[in-house]
Amino acid sequence: MASKDAENQRSRGPPGFLPGASDPDHGLHILPSNPGDQVWQRGPPPPGNLPPGLEYLSQLDLIIIHEQVELLGMILGTETANKYEIKNSLGQRIYFAVEESICFNRTFCSTLRSCVLKITDNSGQEVITVNRPLRCNSCWCPCYLQELEIQAPPGSIVGYVAQKWDPFLPKFTIQNANKEDILKIVGPGATCGCFGDVDFEVKTINEKRTIGKISKYWSGFVNDVFTNADNFGIHVPADLDVTVKAAMIGACFLFDFMFFEHSLAGL
Repeated sequence: MASKDAENQRSRGPPGFLPGASDPDHGLHILPSNPGDQVWQRGPPPPGNLPPGLEYLSQLDLIIIHEQVELLGMILGTETANKYEIKNSLGQRIYFAVEESICFNRTFCSTLRSCVLKITDNSGQEVITVNRPLRCNSCWCPCYLQELEIQAPPGSIVGYVAQKWDPFLPKFTIQNANKEDILKIVGPGATCGCFGDVDFEVKTINEKRTIGKISKYWSGFVNDVFTNADNFGIHVPADLDVTVKAAMIGACFLFDFMFFEHSLAGL
């Protein structure tokens, strides 16, 4: 039993790390006494020709994404632009993502809205751009399903996330810049969670081997019912290409829009 508990802890994050906890420190200074309040500071770049700003992703096998609570939206009952903190396993912020969309789209197109998500590093430099066009997600429209374009750095396309038609399961592919399939993502038949985590498995193209997962963490009854702040973990091999990791961050945003945008969806 003890070994099973340890295994579960490793899959969720380090001891004491609460995926739903917000980061009160939005500056660039370090508070050594509490790793969860830190933001990552750029060190020497790893060897190789990596897109600028993505060097740190080459070291990570766990990426935490915390959606910030929008109090104005909660009070007024309106749909506000999403904001996300992207952290490492210690809770140190490495990137910050902000949705850019018009109020009309958020109000009338809701979770299907077109938008741009701009991801900046801790110096404010934009390092990843995620473009989401207005598309359908119904199995009755297989030719016009969801798709994201990933740019890193902005203006340079490095990959796509494309929804695939399936009558039973949520299925997506991670594609390279030439729209060639690299990996598949397969979700569960029901994404309600039922008071537990929801896992989207990252698989090889033939779906015979699972190499990682994107998990929507259950934050507790109160958080899921009364806020729209979702929390995710991306578990991947540390040596996975950084552009694929960037695409998986985009996929995580897409899942949030599609399956968990409304406060009751996380139950």
